[in-house]
Amino acid sequence: MAPHNITKLLLDLHNKNRKSIAKSISLIENDQKIARKLINKIYKNTSTSLIIGITGPAGAGKSSLINIISLELQKLGKNPAILAIDPTSHISGGAILGDRIRMNELTNSGIYVRSIASRGATGAISHSIHNIIRILEYTEFDPIIIESVGAGQTEIEISNIADITVVVFNPNTGDNIQTIKAGLTEIGDIYVINKSDLNGSLQLYKSIQDYIGESKTVLLTSTKNKKGINKLVKALIVLLDTKNKLKKLNSKSKIKYELRDIVLNNIKEKVDMELKSSKSLNYLEQIELKKINIFEAADKISNLLIK
Repeated sequence: MAPHNITKLLLDLHNKNRKSIAKSISLIENDQKIARKLINKIYKNTSTSLIIGITGPAGAGKSSLINIISLELQKLGKNPAILAIDPTSHISGGAILGDRIRMNELTNSGIYVRSIASRGATGAISHSIHNIIRILEYTEFDPIIIESVGAGQTEIEISNIADITVVVFNPNTGDNIQTIKAGLTEIGDIYVINKSDLNGSLQLYKSIQDYIGESKTVLLTSTKNKKGINKLVKALIVLLDTKNKLKKLNSKSKIKYELRDIVLNNIKEKVDMELKSSKSLNYLEQIELKKINIFEAADKISNLLIK
């Protein structure tokens, strides 16, 4: 893309053109050189929105919950956008869950919805998500809701990006206190037992409440009958107000996390390139012939990267 086209894209973004938002996000996902130029132009006008992370095991009903929450926040004068992080297709590299299809009601209401793929970042979180957030901040979406796929490390990593983290459980998927102990009690601001019309929800609610104490909010919700939705939205509004006042104080830790992520991905790219070099291929042959062990070869390749 020529420089003058970036200028046109920036003008369209400033005017909140939906096609330009989608185009900018696609550029960020697929072209790092253009992404850097684009972000460099808007960087000073970002870090303005609050981020709500919605995480938890698959099958907890996160998408349906986000659907209702977003519409309620919009009624209260907020301008939410949604990023749904999907597992990556190994064939196409694209997002495969199709959250946008499940959220047609949102897009019709003017809420921006986008599925993005993790694409082999160092963690399960997409390495492009920080810059995608910046595009949405520049176009004045606030809050930005991120739905994680709910698979292992993603659940924990989302808290490094979000200002508010909501952990969602489903009593029908075998969630119990042992699952809850696996790191999730350390990241949540709000804990939600969704699908509370199902058996076992009250038992799970009491288990979570007993385990984490009274310092965090624990709620029962049901998207089927909208039970507890108003309480959840009210809790989010209170937290949004509180976190907005503390956003600048908490920015350093988030910058540190993003910087670490960029450095690790830069190193990963260099490692991938180095492993294709003639020297590394030679070491590979030597390992196969048992002339050198794999640890010695790894040390030698590592030394090449440091130079």
